[in-house]
Amino acid sequence: MEALKNKVALVTGASRGIGKAIAHAFAREGANVAICGRKPDTLEQAARECETNCGNGLAGKVLPVVCHLGHASEIQRLVETTLREFGRVDILVNNAATNIAQKPVLQVDEAQFDKMVEINLKSAFRLIQAAAPAMCARGWGSIINIASISGLRPQYQGMLYSMTKAALIMMTKSYAQELGPSGVRVNAIAPGLIRTVLSEYYWKDPGRLEQSLARQPIRHLGEPEEVAETAVLLAGDGASYITGQVFVVDGGRLSPIDFL
Repeated sequence: MEALKNKVALVTGASRGIGKAIAHAFAREGANVAICGRKPDTLEQAARECETNCGNGLAGKVLPVVCHLGHASEIQRLVETTLREFGRVDILVNNAATNIAQKPVLQVDEAQFDKMVEINLKSAFRLIQAAAPAMCARGWGSIINIASISGLRPQYQGMLYSMTKAALIMMTKSYAQELGPSGVRVNAIAPGLIRTVLSEYYWKDPGRLEQSLARQPIRHLGEPEEVAETAVLLAGDGASYITGQVFVVDGGRLSPIDFL
């Protein structure tokens, strides 16, 4: 229960779903955690839930910061607020994402393209550029990008989501290559079908859910907490020899033959 004791984490998109589960797990392991989201009510509720669930002597503090990740100025304020309250950022989790263009490729428009790149990709770039220099100077840091199996194999009628997640994976590998000598590890997690609002199209309909689960060896719908435990591993010293990797958390849905 002390894997992240005395560490400071910043988790985006943490008012619900995977981001909230990661923030809870980090605080449980002793980290102080800054969480961000767009809606004050849901963000503050997530912080209260985290403090309630982790209410023991090992739990860290949780700081909710309202932030629209589509605006560079708000990202800068998010980082500055975290530094002012906690002094540094040791762990950065780029989790926030959107999927506003679930449609045939020829129906996607340029405004949707720009929005998806802004939120799913550029926000991660901006946050890493803001937080990583100090990590490098201290000689320790862990950056975790939440990608998707859709970034490894295209999602049908989900080109923009797949495209941005694939780019996030390559961004992960590029940062890992260059920041590794300075003691900063950069990895990605690629979840499969997880019980979140973003993916409810695939699991709320019983027939569609059954069809999805039939394609994976572990026959249950993934839970945000199952992704969070992988994030805990990657955030701490237990993963000191791991960087530039993509950890697929999908119940075995993608098999090695998919990549041959």
